[in-house]
Amino acid sequence: MESIKILGGQSLKGSIPISGAKNAALPLMVLGLLTDEPLVLEGIPNVTDTHSMRHILEGIGTSVQHFSKRFVLQTHHTTSLQASYDDVRKMRASFLVLGAMLGRFGLGQVSLPGGCVIGVRPINYHLEGFKALGALIDTSNGDIIAKAPSGRLPGGHYTFPKPTVTGSQNVIFAAVLAKGESRLDNVAIEPEITDVITCLQKMGAKIEGKGTSTLHIQGVDALSGTQHAVLPDRIEMGTYMVAAALTRGDLIIEGGDLALLPHVVECLEQSGSTITELGHNRIRIQGHDRPQPFHLSTAPYPGFPTDLQAQFMTLAALADGESTIVENIWENRFMHVAELARMGASITLDHHCATIQGKPHLTGAHVMATDLRASVGLVLAALVAHGETTIHRIYHLDRGYEVLERKLQNCGAIIHRIGSQEEFMTDQHDGVSAVAS
Repeated sequence: MESIKILGGQSLKGSIPISGAKNAALPLMVLGLLTDEPLVLEGIPNVTDTHSMRHILEGIGTSVQHFSKRFVLQTHHTTSLQASYDDVRKMRASFLVLGAMLGRFGLGQVSLPGGCVIGVRPINYHLEGFKALGALIDTSNGDIIAKAPSGRLPGGHYTFPKPTVTGSQNVIFAAVLAKGESRLDNVAIEPEITDVITCLQKMGAKIEGKGTSTLHIQGVDALSGTQHAVLPDRIEMGTYMVAAALTRGDLIIEGGDLALLPHVVECLEQSGSTITELGHNRIRIQGHDRPQPFHLSTAPYPGFPTDLQAQFMTLAALADGESTIVENIWENRFMHVAELARMGASITLDHHCATIQGKPHLTGAHVMATDLRASVGLVLAALVAHGETTIHRIYHLDRGYEVLERKLQNCGAIIHRIGSQEEFMTDQHDGVSAVAS
């Protein structure tokens, strides 16, 4: 099993390009099921999750052509309306194909999804939403079967008990090809959902309320193909901004958008970093002295993203004082705490609240990645730790970060992977370039 070794103590200086958002790319790829015309997607990141989604779509019958970061998807017909356990166990976003199959073909069967083990992530909101649109739901041997009784959903009204990103997307996919009108309330408003709705509108979907928590969807008979560019990955952007702050570095973030991270920018500036917009989607972040303590609580967008909580906990572990982090989204997203403690971090947990006593330094150690964002939080800790750190089970990292080692190496980090990478990761060089500091 692969691992990453990092020798800490290097100040990061240079330029890092931001990839397309994995959390937008996956549902955008699923839109290929909703039309028989070509869907051209630009900026798809080269990570294991997008390759897993490609495999799932090809199993259903979608033709997927891959040209560097451009995917061309087309679904003339299906070879199967079932996504098996082996296909969907790796990531939660795989469950999105059910809404698309239900909406276009009136039938779909999907195994319960997998992904990072960071807490209970029920799919009941998805299923209740399908039912509200007129679907019949059944279970068989661990699979969920959704069916439109007359071959096409009539549409309906559903209020999500609480905002859910994948749940909102799944029900939207089912509604856009319904016979009648649907209204969805308390929809999640993350930028990745807005990006998907924008693409659907280009395809001919009639959706009103984009960017708000209430959507009115008038079903159409068919959707057309289109071309769409994936928005920048705000979580990757925030991760590298924290890397600059931690290492007292000076990084230029290429292709970023600060509007996607309002509370993150505020917290970084509070901790002592300087952030400057240079124009043309270029952002400069400079870390200075030891970070100052801060207090944050995760919340649905536009609140502080839970996907950056682990990274900011690493920042707090080096701060000059006491910080607190409250995790309000996932009840088990503090698994990285034990691994940070191996490196000398002082963190106390009280249910969903972490109190972090900052220390002058951390020490290199062998640590274990437990989920996607926890793994990159450990990478950040290793960049500033005294000595060498080995991070095991980095397949989590490969799910969401494109050529992370190369991007960090080009800015001065001493980092290398032990073991042979997957073939699709080794030959990717586009979009990564060193910039002299």
